Amino acid sequence: METVLVVGAGQSGFGVATSLRDKGFGGRVVLIGDEPGLPYQRPPLSKGYLAGTAGDAQLRLRPEDFFAEKNIELIPGRVASVDRDEAKVVLEDGSAHEYDHLVLATGSVNRVLPVPGSTLDGVFTLRTKDEADVLRAALESAENVVVVGGGFIGLEFAAHAGRPVTIVEAQDRLMARVATPEVSAYFADLHEEAGHTILLGKGVAALRGEGRVAEVELSDGSLLPADLVLVGVGVEPRTRLAEGAGLAVANGVVVDEHLRTSDPKISAVGDCANFPCVQAGTATRLESVQNAVDQARAVAAVIAGEPAPYDSLPWFWTDQLGAKLQIAGILTGAEKTVVTGDREGGKFSVLSFRDGVLAGVESVNRPPDHIAARRLFAADPAPRFETLEANGFDLKATFASTRG
Repeated sequence: METVLVVGAGQSGFGVATSLRDKGFGGRVVLIGDEPGLPYQRPPLSKGYLAGTAGDAQLRLRPEDFFAEKNIELIPGRVASVDRDEAKVVLEDGSAHEYDHLVLATGSVNRVLPVPGSTLDGVFTLRTKDEADVLRAALESAENVVVVGGGFIGLEFAAHAGRPVTIVEAQDRLMARVATPEVSAYFADLHEEAGHTILLGKGVAALRGEGRVAEVELSDGSLLPADLVLVGVGVEPRTRLAEGAGLAVANGVVVDEHLRTSDPKISAVGDCANFPCVQAGTATRLESVQNAVDQARAVAAVIAGEPAPYDSLPWFWTDQLGAKLQIAGILTGAEKTVVTGDREGGKFSVLSFRDGVLAGVESVNRPPDHIAARRLFAADPAPRFETLEANGFDLKATFASTRG
C-alpha cells in the first residue's frame, strides 16, 4: 500500500492529508506533528484567542473523530532526519517511518531579536498555542507593554491586548513589507486613536533587566519602560530537514511549479516552500493561510495523478481595531497607486499597478472590492490601468465589462 508521510501538522500539512482523501487517495496518510494535541489554526492566536473570545474548540482544524473517519494517522513527535536512500524519516525517539512520497510542511519559526537581553523573562514571541497561553496570562498583570515590529502579528497583538502599548518599528512605516503607504498610514491612525504609541524608524539596541525585562533600549539611546515585550520581527522557514537530506534550499525549500523538490519523491508546501510564483514573476516564499491551503491541494493532486502547475492568486488578510484589511495579488514592484472609496469613512481600496497592469488590491472594510479583485486577477490577461480608468476604477464594473 502506498504511503504518504506529511511532516508538519499545521495548516498546510493538515490540508495535504485531507485533500488526499478528498481526491480519493486510498493509501496510508500519516501526519507527523511536533506539537501536542490536534492540528490547529494559527491566525486566531493573535486575535480572538489572545483576547479570550475564542477557545480551543475554535482553534482546532477538525475534531478528533474526523481523523479516524478519514483514516489519517496522527503521530506526535519531532522528525530528526530524512533518509532519502531508504525512503524513510527517523524521529527523535528513534522510530522510523517509510514513505513512498514525503511532503515537507515544516512551516516557519519566529526570528529572534539579535540583541542583548532577548532571552530575559517577559520577552515573548507568538506563533504557537503554548506561546499564546503564556502570553495571555502574562498580559493580565503587565503594566508597560512594548511591541517590537509593526507587521501583522505585532499590530494584531496590539489591537487585542486590551490596553495601550508602545509599538517600535525599524522601518519608516507600519506593515512596510506587505502594504502600500496609504494603507500603512490609515492603520497607524487607527492605532494612535486607540491610545497606542508608535515609534517609527527606531531599532532596538538591547533589552535590559535583572532576570526579567524592565526596559527596552532603542538605537538612539532612549529607554522605554517594559515588563512585557512581544517580538514580532518576522519568521524564517524551517529548512533543517531539507538541508540535512541534501535538498536544494534558498530562502526555503526550493520547489518547481508542481511543488516538487530536487527529489521527485519529496514535495514541500506552505511557509517553508520557495516556489515559482506566477503573479510575482519570480521565486517567492509566502506566509499565508491561502497559500498553505492551495499548495496543499495542489500537492495532493500531483500525488493523486492529477498534476497541474501551481498558479493560485495570493491573498492575505488582517483584522485590527474594527478594520478588516484584505489584500489580493502581489504588491512588490508596483509603481503607481489609485485610492478609491471613502478613506475618511474607513471603507476604501488601494489599487496598485506594475508596468501598467493591475498587480494588487488592498481593501479596507470593502469585501465586495476584494471579491471583484480576485475575479479580475483570474481573468486573462489582468486588466490594465487604462481599462480600469475607463470604468472609474470601479472593480465590479470592470469585471462586468470583461465578461462582455
